[in-house]
Amino acid sequence: MGTKARVQRKQLLLFVLATLCPLVSSKGTVYTNEPVVKVAENQFARLTCIYSGFSNPRVEWKFVQGDTTSLVCYNNKITASYEGRVTFSPNDITIHSVTRKDNGMYTCMVSEDGGNNYGEVNVQLIVLVPPSKPTVSIPTSVTIGNRVVLTCSEKDGSPPSEYTWFRNGVMMPTEPKSNRAFSNSSYTLFQKTGELIFEPVSTFDSAAYSCQAQNEVGLSAKSEVVRMEAAELNVGAIVAGVLVTLILLGVLIFGIWFAYSHGYFERAKKSSPSKKVIYSQSTARSEGEFKQTSSFLV
Repeated sequence: MGTKARVQRKQLLLFVLATLCPLVSSKGTVYTNEPVVKVAENQFARLTCIYSGFSNPRVEWKFVQGDTTSLVCYNNKITASYEGRVTFSPNDITIHSVTRKDNGMYTCMVSEDGGNNYGEVNVQLIVLVPPSKPTVSIPTSVTIGNRVVLTCSEKDGSPPSEYTWFRNGVMMPTEPKSNRAFSNSSYTLFQKTGELIFEPVSTFDSAAYSCQAQNEVGLSAKSEVVRMEAAELNVGAIVAGVLVTLILLGVLIFGIWFAYSHGYFERAKKSSPSKKVIYSQSTARSEGEFKQTSSFLV
């Protein structure tokens, strides 16, 4: 019985393999030998897409950049919007004279024409562009004890730049406590975003600041230098300002009261009809008679 059971199991296994092998062999595979392509701006970029297991393959390419998706190749043909810039072959597309706008993810999609066989692979294109001179946002006057944010940014570098800050021409370490020259300062330096945050700012932080951008392509020129002064809150000046405002407000109120009390601002009164006087005199008078020669109308 044991031998017969083993024979039945073996026959069942052979049946399963005979059934599945055609399905497995018909499953196509898609891959690339260069998943990340880095090319200098204005050069050409070749994105590969290698596939097997498709008897009648249909190849398409799409481009995804942020929230935007566009079709580069449809049914083995370059679309109209990319025609002239991109050429197609069964195992790759070539983008001529790439720009930073071509940065993004490209997906090669291969399917069986009229079938269910499908596979895809992603290729990331990074167009190499050196960073430009960064711009800074630095307040010139701050109050000691407050949180102060300095920013440094540039928009040309590809891949995205990282940032270095300088205080009085000396490069600032990412951890101020690790360097004795900066141990009296409390700041956080974010190299990827370019932010330099003092929390809180102190008198030690009064200095001239600048920054610089860098990526794998190159190093930018330094930004403009801006001096930041940290000072104590001037409570006396604030109190004096409040007192002056109150005094001026009091003078204004007194002036309005004085004007009303002396009749400069009369309240509107109801107007009464004016009296008209009409005077007439007769030019002719009968002799010997006395007649009324004038009349008054009031």
